[in-house]
Amino acid sequence: MINCSELFDRLQRNEKIAKKFHEIEIKILSILNFKNLFEVLLTEIQEQFGVSYAWISLIEKSEISNLVQTVADSVILKQRMRFINRKKFMDLVGNRRQPILINENLQHYFQLIPADYSYPIRSMAIAPISFHGKIIGSLNQADYSKGRFQPGIDTSLLEQLSIKVSLCISNVIAHEKLQFMAYYDPLTGLLNRRVMKSILRREFNRVKRYKTPLSLVFIDVNDFKQVNDTFGHDAGDELLKYLSSLLLEMSRDSDVATRFAGDEFVLILPETSASSAEMMLSRMQNYVVDHPFVMESNIVPFSVSFGIASTEDETICNPDTLLKRADEALYEKKKAQKLNVYNIA
Repeated sequence: MINCSELFDRLQRNEKIAKKFHEIEIKILSILNFKNLFEVLLTEIQEQFGVSYAWISLIEKSEISNLVQTVADSVILKQRMRFINRKKFMDLVGNRRQPILINENLQHYFQLIPADYSYPIRSMAIAPISFHGKIIGSLNQADYSKGRFQPGIDTSLLEQLSIKVSLCISNVIAHEKLQFMAYYDPLTGLLNRRVMKSILRREFNRVKRYKTPLSLVFIDVNDFKQVNDTFGHDAGDELLKYLSSLLLEMSRDSDVATRFAGDEFVLILPETSASSAEMMLSRMQNYVVDHPFVMESNIVPFSVSFGIASTEDETICNPDTLLKRADEALYEKKKAQKLNVYNIA
């Protein structure tokens, strides 16, 4: 039978634990980006509770995992984040909302742990987190002690924390979407026209300072309206996304791929001559001929045209003129293509 002194000691311990959970909740509730949210959360859990290891597991190809994967500059997240196949996750955790405590037969759950973690683990706590009522992953803790997360221990405070984390994720996603829309084209994920113009001004100023060439390329899809009319607007949208992915794949890290409007794209190529830009875009033209876009087993044939302008042209004295000259070069090239088709006919 528990005496009054033992009961008082237990109540004091529980009160201290509840206070620590509350302090963590206060720190995370006002955070509006994934990097800070997860860094603060995981660091505070380890510091407040002296847990050996804390990390996040997220189901792959979900709305949140796609957003989180853009946070590439966080060392903590690279070490403390595991993306896992949905079926594997559900086989381990299921649809339960209550935390899972385990200290036996842990090997099955090691699929949730980041690949580069190699320290011994003897007990684990897995607290599911959700978004709009759907399980998207888990907040996890592990310890060297087998008794740290022994089944049967009260998990109500950990469950409460996972609910608060789920609430924070909803807030962050709403905020990140607004931030994304300010800088990126929602269909293709490329930088938008407004940001492109800002980057172009920056790169043009760098040209004047370092005297290195800068090329700009206007690209569009030939007869894009015909693609929409023949295969539908969904096919047109998917084609634009396909072309966007090609632009990213065939560009260097220093290049900037943007969506200008409709089926028009702009590539900013720092330290690139007009001839080098021409070779790059010619390779892309050949690639789309050899690798046609396929949607639902239907081949959607398409081709692209491009116009190039470069600061090697000494009459170009500002970024707006560079952009205009590339647009004019695209127009002239498409005009010449139509004349060739007409003459052949």
